[in-house]
Amino acid sequence: MSTWKIREIKPEDNQQVKDLIRNVLVEMGVPKVGTAYEDKALDDMTDTYKGDRRAYFVVEEKSKIIGGAGIAPLTGLEEKVCELQKMYFLPQARGRGIGMEMITRCLGFGRDHDFEKCYIETLPYMENARRLYDKNGFTVIEKPIGDTGHYNCTVFMTKDL
Repeated sequence: MSTWKIREIKPEDNQQVKDLIRNVLVEMGVPKVGTAYEDKALDDMTDTYKGDRRAYFVVEEKSKIIGGAGIAPLTGLEEKVCELQKMYFLPQARGRGIGMEMITRCLGFGRDHDFEKCYIETLPYMENARRLYDKNGFTVIEKPIGDTGHYNCTVFMTKDL
């Protein structure tokens, strides 16, 4: 039996999620500009993911948030394409199948909300994340689509839903 659970974000999770995302980005050596690190969305993730066709899920274990991932319309292609966003896990969450479960939850949400395709941006050296995306049927595309503002992300992937 797993000791963790996936649930939707609550207002009291906001600071923990912001700190988790920034800590993982620093751990991975990600630039602080042109990436999720500087996103204003981090200040109030509950509000950012409130509304139609968007959700942010957290992984909770022993009352602590150990990971999270969001799904929302891709800016510029909102009708048909969703984006897997801000998917990060603390070291203690990695290698336990949590990422696979989280992607399954997010892609299911995208399908349930009539998206036809899912998009993600990442960095070349985030190899574990890229392997997880590959396993879930994402394929690399040549250039970015939509308008995420993450100009330092250089790997672009999509998956038909």
